[in-house]
Amino acid sequence: MADDKLTYAEELRRLASGYAARLRDLPESVVRRRPAPGKWSVAEVIGHLIDSASNNHQRFIRGRWQDALVFPGYAQDDWVAAQRYQQADWKTLIELWRSFNLHLADVMERTPAADRKKQYIQHNFDQVAFRSMTADAPATLDWFMEDYVEHFKHHLKQIDALLTS
Repeated sequence: MADDKLTYAEELRRLASGYAARLRDLPESVVRRRPAPGKWSVAEVIGHLIDSASNNHQRFIRGRWQDALVFPGYAQDDWVAAQRYQQADWKTLIELWRSFNLHLADVMERTPAADRKKQYIQHNFDQVAFRSMTADAPATLDWFMEDYVEHFKHHLKQIDALLTS
């Protein structure tokens, strides 16, 4: 690989494939169980990660040609509720989630290093990123792509906790 920094793309690929295999055959009673009222089930967490993949896919592509890394946010809970992930076919959700993230790993790797590493002064990562970044810090697509993988891992830990509770 031409750029060692892209280990986050490899990690995304490994995690999406490994977790999909682990989650695919979970019983419905496990994937639909909410830990508390208003909290997401495993199916809803996977749905949220599909929404995150969808939103970030557009951000990663558009960011290559924009003058600023400013992207719209989205109301996570509303998206999860509107798409009724709690009732969606589990195997279809898992396959969509796995496939979308494998595609994002490819997008990350295929984005030229010059585009990924270009620094932007104007961004809204302080509003749309998972990790903390101040509005006045320079930003790159590379940082944002890695941030996506950190968000992904955060929710895998959430799923692990749901499966052990």
